[in-house]
Amino acid sequence: MFTEPTEQQIDEAYRNARDRYAAIGVDTEDALRRLGKIPISINCWQGDDVGGFEGAGEITGGGIMATGTYPGKARTPEELRQDFETAYALIPGDHRFNLHAMYLDTGAGGVDRDAIDPEHFREWIDWARERRLPLDFNPTFFSHPLSDGGFTLASKNEKIRSFWIEHGKRSRRVAAAMGRALNSPSLNNFWIPDGYKDEPVDRRRHREILVHSLDEVFSEQIPETETIDAVESKLFGIASESHVTGSHDFYLGYAISRGKLLTMDAGHYHPTESIAEKITAILPFTGRLMLHLSRPVRWDSDHVVILDDPTKAIFREIGCSDAWDKVYLAVDFFDASINRIAAWVIGLRSTQKAALLSLLLPVELLRRAEEAGDYTTRLALQQELTTMPFGAVWDTFCLRKGVSPGTAWMQVVRDYEKKILKTRT
Repeated sequence: MFTEPTEQQIDEAYRNARDRYAAIGVDTEDALRRLGKIPISINCWQGDDVGGFEGAGEITGGGIMATGTYPGKARTPEELRQDFETAYALIPGDHRFNLHAMYLDTGAGGVDRDAIDPEHFREWIDWARERRLPLDFNPTFFSHPLSDGGFTLASKNEKIRSFWIEHGKRSRRVAAAMGRALNSPSLNNFWIPDGYKDEPVDRRRHREILVHSLDEVFSEQIPETETIDAVESKLFGIASESHVTGSHDFYLGYAISRGKLLTMDAGHYHPTESIAEKITAILPFTGRLMLHLSRPVRWDSDHVVILDDPTKAIFREIGCSDAWDKVYLAVDFFDASINRIAAWVIGLRSTQKAALLSLLLPVELLRRAEEAGDYTTRLALQQELTTMPFGAVWDTFCLRKGVSPGTAWMQVVRDYEKKILKTRT
C-alpha cells in the first residue's frame, strides 16, 4: 500500500493546487461543489457476476459473460445489499443503485418474468428509502428458457414475443413504483440481445417486429416523474456476432422518433470506436442521453472502469459542451476475477476522477484560443494540463465527503473479506 498523506499534507497540497488552477481561470471550489452534485447509477450486477436471484445463479445467453472465480460473491439479496453498503461507504458523494429484473426479492416463492410487479421489489424499495438511495431498473431479456433461441422482442414466434412484451410492460410498472416511492424518476433501460451468430438473410423483418414490440411495451402512458424509458444498442455479442437487431442506428432512430432516452454503452461499438464524439453529435436531436461507462478490452468485456483515455475523453466532451444536466451517468462492469467490492470502489472512484478532470478544464481559455484560430496555443495548453495537480483536489473531495482519499479503503475491504466473504461457499 502507499503511504497515506495526513490531512495537513492534503490541505497544504490543495491550497497550492487551488492557486495553480486559479491562475488559469479555474475555481476548484466550484469544481468540488459541482462534482458533489453528479450522481452515478451503480450497477447491482457487479456484486454477483450477473447471476440474479431466480435460481439459475449464472448468465445464460445474451452474448455476455462474467469471467473469474474470486470467492465470496453475493448469493442472496441480503448479501448483495450488505456488500454494496460496504462499497458505497467508500465512494464519495450521493449516487443511485441500478437493479435488473432478475434481482427480484420474492422470499421463498418464485415468479416468472411476465408476472413481476412492484411487490417483488418491495424489500429493495424499503432498503433504498431508508438510505435515501434512488433506484434505476432494467428488464432482463437473457438467462431465461424463452431467450435461448436468440430472440425475444424481435422473435418471429408470437408466443415468445408476447411473453417478453409483457415482461417489458411490467418492468415499467416496477420502475414507476420505485420512482414514486423514492421521489426520483427511475431510469428503466431496455437492452435486448436478439441476433444471429452467422450472416442472416432477412434483418429487416426482425427490426420491423422489434419496432412493433417496443411500441406495444411503451403503449401505457407513465409520467416521466416516475420512470424514464431508455433504449440501448449493441454492435455484437457472443452468439450474435453477425447481427444484433437493436443496433446503434436502429435505436438512434427509435429514440428520436419516439421521444425515448438513448443509452450509449462504451463497450457496445467497434473496438476502436469511442462514444465521446457521439455525445454532442446526438444531443441536438435527442436533448438528453444516458451513458453506460465501461471498459471494453478488445470486445465488450465490461472491465472495471479506470481513469483511461477513453473515459477521460467522454467526460471532456460533456464538460466542454456543458452537458452535465443533459447526460445521465451509469456504470456497467462486472469482474469475477477480483474482489467484487473493490471493483465497485475502483470503478466509481475512477469515474468520478474523470468527471473532476473535466470540471477542472479551463474551458473558456481553451475556447478563446480555438475561436482565435490559435491552435498552437490550444494544443500547448491541453498538454500542460496533463500535469496539473488534480490529485490534490480529488483528495480534498474525498476528505470533505468523509471517505479515505488514498488506498486506506482497501483495508476496509480486506477486513470485510476475511470476516464475511470467506465464510461464503
